[in-house]
Amino acid sequence: MSAHRPSPPADKVALTYGKRTWRYPVLTGSEGEKAVDISTLRQDTGLITLDPGYVNTGACTSDITFIDGERGILRHRGYSIEDLAEHCVFLEVAYLLILGKLPNRQEWQSFSDLMNRHSMIHEDMRDFFLNYPEGAHPMAVLSAMVVSLSSFYPEIEQEDPNEPIDITATRLLSKLRTIAAFSYKKSIGEPFVYPSCRMSYCENFLNMMFSSPVNDYTPDPVVVRALNLFLILHADHEQNCSTSVVRIVGSAGSSLYASISAGICALWGPLHGGANQAVIEMLERILREDRGKVDKVIARAKQRDARTRLMGFGHRIYKTYDPRAKIAKEVCTRLLSRLGMRNDPILEIAMELEEKALADSYFQERHLYPNVDFYTGIAYRAMGIPTNMFTVMFAIGRLPGWIAHWMENRRDPRQKIGRPRQIYVGPTARPFIPMDQR
Repeated sequence: MSAHRPSPPADKVALTYGKRTWRYPVLTGSEGEKAVDISTLRQDTGLITLDPGYVNTGACTSDITFIDGERGILRHRGYSIEDLAEHCVFLEVAYLLILGKLPNRQEWQSFSDLMNRHSMIHEDMRDFFLNYPEGAHPMAVLSAMVVSLSSFYPEIEQEDPNEPIDITATRLLSKLRTIAAFSYKKSIGEPFVYPSCRMSYCENFLNMMFSSPVNDYTPDPVVVRALNLFLILHADHEQNCSTSVVRIVGSAGSSLYASISAGICALWGPLHGGANQAVIEMLERILREDRGKVDKVIARAKQRDARTRLMGFGHRIYKTYDPRAKIAKEVCTRLLSRLGMRNDPILEIAMELEEKALADSYFQERHLYPNVDFYTGIAYRAMGIPTNMFTVMFAIGRLPGWIAHWMENRRDPRQKIGRPRQIYVGPTARPFIPMDQR
């Protein structure tokens, strides 16, 4: 699929610099978003824009995901996140993001068959896992193993136009969950569990994580459904840090595997994919150090105590309640009830913290609402997934979005290699001084 082309410009923005004025077209997206096209700004004026963090800068047009942070809207290719979460499993949403439409029954069967067929990883890659040191972080293992896939499967660098779906994307989507589960088994010293053709995508992952020679594990349908939902909630979120990294690495002509590996490294950051782990650590600290007294924690947060930042509150884009957080809260509550953890003290602290923060004008005025990370960590903890695997779970969910953006960027004829400008503020020209005179 090609990226959406904005409607022809009807308005223009005037820029006056010195004695000259230039006019730049205003483009309008399909949802009414407007942007000033400054692609010829430096050529025309000698100026560039300075926008730390790219807060006001659009790097591309895209027809994958739409977000309205003020109204709390998230849609993938026109479908609301609420509808997708209610009616789909994760692989349906993955198909939608990568191929641009929801699959019919025949397409779904073909997609599922390919997922099973490509779920194994090359047996020689076992040696990679076995040689990682004990305690190696799963995200480090995941990133390295993904980029290594291209060495074991060189044919996946080529897109076959005769395939019903992109084989490269299918292989990676299927193999990433296997790599993730193997990295967990390595970290706890247990033997690897291979994927099964009799199980669905999420059932397979849970079985590879928790089955063992002494534990005849059977995935609970409620846990499977919850995992599907959480992966759907993370499937794509427009031009976030890791997605932008995937696009910019891909813009250099790098393979899908190199680009995704870079995206995994970006996601690893505590300000991005590590947030759900930080939420659990915060809640455990409140229970341990503050004896669960939420009022004290909120008071310290309002005093801007750096040690008491409320993790899981606020979002760069959403200025209202994160629509994914509403779904995550409902799923988390049902899951803990199913698992007999209705009175879990961590969940009780989380719900009290949310209730009191939402009722406080300090948080209301600053648009500090719970985001998707606030409840996903609690749910993963209840499933038995350790905290150092939380970001790995995020990566599995975000993979379809990364693949979709890499493909869109690669196929967009207007895209160029990513190369931001800068404003130099260092020393001006100065004479060189030989070493013996310094």
